[in-house]
Amino acid sequence: MDIPDLEPDITFPKLRLLHSDIEFAFEAKQAAMGPHIVSRWGWEESFQRKLHIQRFSEKPFFEIRKGESRLGTLSFQVFSDHVRLGEFYLFPDFQRRGTGTHVLKHCLSISDGLSLPVRLEYLHWNPVGSLYRRHGFVEIGQTETHCFLQRPVKGPPF
Repeated sequence: MDIPDLEPDITFPKLRLLHSDIEFAFEAKQAAMGPHIVSRWGWEESFQRKLHIQRFSEKPFFEIRKGESRLGTLSFQVFSDHVRLGEFYLFPDFQRRGTGTHVLKHCLSISDGLSLPVRLEYLHWNPVGSLYRRHGFVEIGQTETHCFLQRPVKGPPF
């Protein structure tokens, strides 16, 4: 499924298995997640690239674009019983400006239209967890490193 545009000016072009798209997505991951990965394990470039290529080939990645600006990436997968949101990385220049909230609300609205809950995961020490909880996500599991969240379907407002 493609992600519909977010009016007035945010689009979600699908990234392809091209070197330039893989590199762009890796740069977004490194910029957004690098500090959280480094604080725990350090940054092992070859491991991170291998993991990134594996994830990139397993799921659809979308660019988050506003006009000519490339803001980051997002993975959005529709399954029969839920939507999986992941690889949601904004470059630091676009963080803490409401863009992440705006994009997240858009994805939640799409999921609600499909009558499906949304699932995602994040590193425990990444402060993004507070954003997800503010938007109705609840913890459904955890590992030593990851917190797994789900947001139930929201019905139409009365």
